[in-house]
Amino acid sequence: MSKSAVGFLVEYLENLETLVLSDTVSLAGTSCFSAMKHRAHMDGDVMIAGFFPLYALGIDRSNSDSSRQEDHTPCSLCRFVFKNYQFVLALAFAIEEINKDPHILHNLTLGFDVYDVQFGAWRVFKNPFICLFGKHKIPNYSCMRDSKSTAVLTGPLGVTSAHIGTLLQLYRFPQFTFGPFDPALCDHHKFPSLYQMAPKDTSISTAMVSLLLHFSWNWVGILTSQDQDDLWILPELKEEMTKNRVCVAYELLISSNGMLHIIKIMAVYNKINKSSANVLIIYGDNESLLDLMMFIEQLLIKGKVWIMNSQWDLKTRRYFMLGSFHVPLIFSHHHADVSGFTDFIKAVHPSKYPEDFFLAKLWFLSFNCSDADPDCIVWDSCSHDASLDWLPRHIFDITMSGDSYNIYNTVYAVAQVLHEMLLHQTEVQTIGNRKWTVPSPAQLHPFLKNIQFYNPAGDQVILDEKRKLEPEYDILNIWNFPEGLQLEVKVGKFSPYALHGNQLSLSEDMVEWAIGTTETPRSVCSESCGPGFRKSPQEGKAACCFDCNPCQQNEIANGTDMEQCVKCADHQYANTHRNQCLLRDESFLAFGDPLGMALACMALCFSLLTTTILGIFVKHQDTAIVKANNQTLSYILLISLIFCFLCSLLFLGRPNTVTCILQQITFGVVFTVALSAVLAKTVTVVLAFTAISPGRRMRWLLVSGAPNFIIPICTLIQVTLCGLWLGTSPPFVDTDAHSEHGHIIILCNKGSLTAFYCVLGYLGSLALASFTLAFLARNLPDTFNEAKFLTFSMLVFCSVWLTFLPVYHSAKGKVMVAVEVFSILASGAGLLGCIFAPKCYTILLMSNKNCLHGFRDKRLSRRNKHS
Repeated sequence: MSKSAVGFLVEYLENLETLVLSDTVSLAGTSCFSAMKHRAHMDGDVMIAGFFPLYALGIDRSNSDSSRQEDHTPCSLCRFVFKNYQFVLALAFAIEEINKDPHILHNLTLGFDVYDVQFGAWRVFKNPFICLFGKHKIPNYSCMRDSKSTAVLTGPLGVTSAHIGTLLQLYRFPQFTFGPFDPALCDHHKFPSLYQMAPKDTSISTAMVSLLLHFSWNWVGILTSQDQDDLWILPELKEEMTKNRVCVAYELLISSNGMLHIIKIMAVYNKINKSSANVLIIYGDNESLLDLMMFIEQLLIKGKVWIMNSQWDLKTRRYFMLGSFHVPLIFSHHHADVSGFTDFIKAVHPSKYPEDFFLAKLWFLSFNCSDADPDCIVWDSCSHDASLDWLPRHIFDITMSGDSYNIYNTVYAVAQVLHEMLLHQTEVQTIGNRKWTVPSPAQLHPFLKNIQFYNPAGDQVILDEKRKLEPEYDILNIWNFPEGLQLEVKVGKFSPYALHGNQLSLSEDMVEWAIGTTETPRSVCSESCGPGFRKSPQEGKAACCFDCNPCQQNEIANGTDMEQCVKCADHQYANTHRNQCLLRDESFLAFGDPLGMALACMALCFSLLTTTILGIFVKHQDTAIVKANNQTLSYILLISLIFCFLCSLLFLGRPNTVTCILQQITFGVVFTVALSAVLAKTVTVVLAFTAISPGRRMRWLLVSGAPNFIIPICTLIQVTLCGLWLGTSPPFVDTDAHSEHGHIIILCNKGSLTAFYCVLGYLGSLALASFTLAFLARNLPDTFNEAKFLTFSMLVFCSVWLTFLPVYHSAKGKVMVAVEVFSILASGAGLLGCIFAPKCYTILLMSNKNCLHGFRDKRLSRRNKHS
């Protein structure tokens, strides 16, 4: 040890002397504690020293008689922290359990000395100095050699352990910290003799994010200490949140270094208050954040949920229960139940531990003892059957806390090491020298670094931080209903060893939310997009902030918060809510449809009517009106009209390759025959009136039957066109999934539209030629002149197909087919009605006009006039 260090310590001890003497109390007639008697002591062959924060600054307002707190304690402005006294009891329980065990430390007992750790960077050294080096001694090797203390317990705050560790490492005292794992204490160059009993928080980020995902909280704030020891959690937490699409609403780093940070908190108050994030993750040690949060606790909106690590202790902070942040969910390290600890606490009494000043202090404050000086042992005025079990759980909990469990493991670690050293020393000693000497503290380190054992509760204890197991977490919730209950309840558990997806188990019905609220709080930037909607990111904002836009036509989103809609297959369609793809119904003009049935009936009726007319003409084939208009052409025209009406049936029913080819080819050919027959009849009429005069050259055309060649020639041309159509791009079966919602139209694709319009155009040219000739011959004088009827028939035919084209192209699905069928029927009916209806009328009803004598008389009279 350097001279400068020794000089500093000597100067410090001189200052401490004044403090020690000022704390000494002497009352006549009673046995009172001196300053050095402010401790808890149990004698043993090997001693374990403990430095615990048993006092806190301030007066305990929870006690109705506040004057009881103003006593002669080591710090006259401090209040006794009831909950921290469990540390002393855990130490005593573990030592008594080991001393009673015949299988460990045979013929050797453990003892302890516990002192309070006072506040301040300087005063924290006071009791460790006096305990380890004596009241007036300067610390050096000779003084340390006579000490019975083998190990030192410090905690739970890392800063306290660090301060004391700078002293203990000078003499390589094994120092055990029982508070939360602190990365700052892992520096083995700075703290070579320090061992942390708590497990690392290696899974705390995963555990917290799992809880967020369980409640669908994706919009949270983060609050942590600005100290370097707590900043390690931020990158891990953010990475885990990003991986699971949880966004940080705001991030707040604060420290306990004065009013500057309070001003900083006030600066971001509006951001916190107006934020839609109702969940706040807090990670840090108790003292650095908790007192500072008292300042802003009443300012923030109500109903916030706090997710905290186990370093926070809210049960002794009653203002949390009175304000808005009264929904804490705490992640505490899980540990097995230690058998007998609760019964041990219930049996604790000051008379059983007369050298425990802190127990006397607790008893005096809790069980209506006399108003005498609490530094004196006066038990007569106290309740004789009093027990710590009487105290409210938020004041003193008899179940073992996580920090107490670490103390319990520390004692067993020291005992295991001493036991191994005892066995080792026994093996190497000679038979004549069996006396075992207490090892120096430095001799424990080689054994401590490699120790690994199972404690009586069944948990594995490993001191090497590199080999520590990942901890499991208990999720705690504080119940405060009825008000003041402040009961810490386990509502869930997180195990990193479980299968993914089963790591978190939670009983939601056990969680007490805000007072007057039974529903789980929500904390989202944007409400979830339900089925049928997709997320649209808001520019410049976090990924959790988005708008919900409906899916486009024939697209669905069957889940929540989908980023992209899924397009339905061609044989499917999206329902009205756009959350499900449904099978499309096949749509075609079926015979069973009302429209298809009507058209089929019309086609059959017209074909039957045409057949009837054909029968009438055959029956009256010798009459003048039948003979006068070329009965062969009339028969051909009637037969072709029958096929024209029947070919419309090919357009009805479910299309297939055969029907698709036949319907277009049959339509083109039979109508070509019909129109060429009309054209032949028109030419025959023109030739007949031109050839009646003697000496006409065209007479031989009429006599030779030249008009009859019009039909095969015109038909051959159309057949050639159809052949080219079939050879290049024939019609085929096709589907249309877009024209009708919810239906897939089965239709015949024309194949080559050019060929289709060539066929249709050729029919139109024949009709136009027939119409022109018939129109020119309409006024020729003759009783049986049918030129007028042919003119009207062609006018109807052309009108139907000129109307057909725009209507056909604007129609979809079965309506388009119906338009084509109707056009076929209408044009065929026009030919049948305009040409043959007047003739049938004459044949059936005007038989007197159906003779040749009238025709001959008129011709004879005209000849006489010319002669």
